[in-house]
Amino acid sequence: MATLDQCRAALDRLAQNMSSADGRVRGATAVHRSLSCRITDLDVTFVGRLADGTIRDVTGVPGPPPHKADIRLTMTGDDLVALVDGELNFARAWSSGRVKLEAGLRDLLRLRTLL
Repeated sequence: MATLDQCRAALDRLAQNMSSADGRVRGATAVHRSLSCRITDLDVTFVGRLADGTIRDVTGVPGPPPHKADIRLTMTGDDLVALVDGELNFARAWSSGRVKLEAGLRDLLRLRTLL
């Protein structure tokens, strides 16, 4: 089971990867939205915001998200680490229910280019 520190490090790597991306990926993430990532097995939610093509102001809070973010992810810590490390395909994990993504239709259409 991934630890809280490993999950935080994975989110930091994801933010770094996003900030150095270009083309369609950069365009898909160049929005300003609140973001939450619920880690079910650790009973923690990372909250932050997606802005200027990266994830900013990430903090961990115990339990479920304190408010409904624009873009909401739910998964285990192991799945978060595997996704960021490229060992787990997001589209397959999402379609099988291992990863849940909730967002408005406009955000889902924009983020589909990341899949």
